[in-house]
Amino acid sequence: MNDEFLKFDVAGAIGTITLNRPEKRNALSLELLEALRDLLTSIGQKDDVRVVIIKGEGKVFSAGHDISQLVNREMTDYKTIFDTCIEVMEKIQRLPQPVIAQVHGVATAAGCQLVAACDLAVAEEGTLFGTPGVKIGLFCTTPGVPLVRAIGRKRALEMLLTGRMISAREAEQYGLINKVVPADQLAAETRALAERIAEASPLTVSIGKEAFYTQVNLADFQAYDYAKQVIVTNLFAEDAKEGLSAFLEKRRPTWKGR
Repeated sequence: MNDEFLKFDVAGAIGTITLNRPEKRNALSLELLEALRDLLTSIGQKDDVRVVIIKGEGKVFSAGHDISQLVNREMTDYKTIFDTCIEVMEKIQRLPQPVIAQVHGVATAAGCQLVAACDLAVAEEGTLFGTPGVKIGLFCTTPGVPLVRAIGRKRALEMLLTGRMISAREAEQYGLINKVVPADQLAAETRALAERIAEASPLTVSIGKEAFYTQVNLADFQAYDYAKQVIVTNLFAEDAKEGLSAFLEKRRPTWKGR
C-alpha cells in the first residue's frame, strides 16, 4: 500500500481506510484508485478484519476524480482511469466484509459514487452530496450506476441532470446514506455500526452480502429460488449450527468462521 494516497489501520475487528490526499480534497487519482483496489484485495483475505470503514482525511470525504488527469490525455489513459475506478467499486461489492462510508464535508462525482457503492454510509450534518459533472461538460455516467441503484431513477436523474448538491438529510431521505449524525459523533456512530455487524459470524455476513447483491437484480421468482438454495446450504455451516444451538440454549454463540 502507498501511504502517500491511503492510510489503513485495524482496531479490533474493524479496518479503517483513510483517503489521504487532503490537499487535493481526496481526489480519486489513478494512483489512489490503484492503491485502493490493491488494498481492498488484501483486506478481502484478512480473517481478522470483519468490517471496513472508508473515510477521508482533511475537510472533505472526496471531491471525485482528479480533473487534472482528465484533460489532454490519450483515449487509453482515460480508459485506464475509469476501468480502475470501476474495479474499485465492483471490488467493494464483492468484498466478503461489509464496507461503511464515513462521510463528511463533500462527496461529489466519483466521491458520491464511492459512497453509493459502499454497503452502508453514515454522514455528518452539513455534508453535501452531488454529481455536478453536467456543469463542466462531463456527465457523471459512471457515478450514476450505483447512484440509481441506491436512490431510484427520478432522484438520480435529477441529481445527474441538474448537478444540484443535496444535503445529508436529503441523502438520508433518498436512501443514499443510512444515518445523519452531529459532526462530533460521526466517528463513534460509524464505529458503533461496524461493531454491531462484527458481532455476527463473519461467514454468515459474507454469505449474506454475496447473496444480497446476487438476488437484488433478479426477477422475484429467480431471487426466491436462489435465496432458498443459499439459506439451505447456510444451514450446514458450523456457525449456523452453533448459532441455532446457542439460541435454543439461551447462550452467546462462539463463532468459528466456517
